[in-house]
Amino acid sequence: MPPPAVLVSDLVVRYGSRDAVAGLSFAAPAGRVTALIGPNGAGKSSTVEVCVGLRAATSGSVQILGIPAGTADAAALRSRVGVMLQDGGLYSSARPLALVEYIASLYPRPDDPATLLGALGIDPAGRTPIRRLSGGEQQRVKCAVALVGRPELVFLDEPTSGLDAVARRTFHDLIRGLVAQGTSVVLTTHLMDDVERLADQVVVIAEGRAVRSGTIAELVGEEESVSFRGPLHADLTGLRAVLPDHGDVIEDPRGHYRVTGAADPMVLSAIAAWCAQNGVRTADLSVGRRSLEDVVIALVGDL
Repeated sequence: MPPPAVLVSDLVVRYGSRDAVAGLSFAAPAGRVTALIGPNGAGKSSTVEVCVGLRAATSGSVQILGIPAGTADAAALRSRVGVMLQDGGLYSSARPLALVEYIASLYPRPDDPATLLGALGIDPAGRTPIRRLSGGEQQRVKCAVALVGRPELVFLDEPTSGLDAVARRTFHDLIRGLVAQGTSVVLTTHLMDDVERLADQVVVIAEGRAVRSGTIAELVGEEESVSFRGPLHADLTGLRAVLPDHGDVIEDPRGHYRVTGAADPMVLSAIAAWCAQNGVRTADLSVGRRSLEDVVIALVGDL
C-alpha cells in the first residue's frame, strides 16, 4: 500500500489562548478523496492552511506526499500540490484566462488553461475581469487555478460554495476524473451532497479534533431505522415502552427523532399511533438508513 498523501499527527494550532486545532490526527490515502467535515470553527481551514504552508503549527506534525510541512524540503511540493482556499487566491483585476495561463507557466506539465476553464463553464475568450464575475464564476476560476498544474495532491476548501446545481455536478465529474487518474484530494465542505458523491473517506472534526472517521458506509451503518420530526424534548416514555428490547429513540438538536431497531410493521404501527397521540404528522415518518448529515449532527451534538 502506498504511503498516505497527507499524514497529520497530534496537530495543534493555537490563536492566543484558544486551540483552533487541538491534537488532530488523520491520514488521507493516496489516490482517494478524503473529506474533512464538521461545524464552523471546528478547525478544518486552519488544518488546511498548515498543510499548504500558510500557517505554522503550534505543535504536532504534518507530512505532505512524504515530506514534512514547514521545512526547507517542503519547497519541492509547490509543483506537486494544488490549493483552492475558501477565501482569496485570485487577482481581481486579471482576466480568467490570463490568470490561469500564468499559474500554468509555474508548473512543469500543466493542463491546457482554455480547455480547463471551458470544462468549468468559464468562457476562456471572455474579457471580463475577475472582480466583475459572479461569486459562482469566481469559484470556478479558483478551481481552475488549483487544478491547472495537474497536481498529485489538491486541497479544496469549500469548493462548491456559490455554485448552482449544474455547476456542482460538473465539478463532481471533474474531480472524479482526476481521482481516476491517481490524484489525491483533501476536501473540506459543509455540503453533504459533495461528500456523498466524492468522498472515499470521511473525517468528522469538532472542537479541533477528530471524533470519527471511516467510509460513508462505515459511518452511516447498514441498520434501518424510523425517523420523524416532532416537538423538542417530547416525552418518549410511552414510545419506548412499546419498542422491542433493543430499540431506542434518539433525539437530535433539531427535533428530529430516530427509532433504532427492526423497522417491522408492528413497530411502524406503534410509532404511528404514538405520533397521532402526540400531534406528529405521519407524513413526516420515513424509513431508511441514517443520512450522513444525521450522523454528523449526532456526533457533534454529543460533545
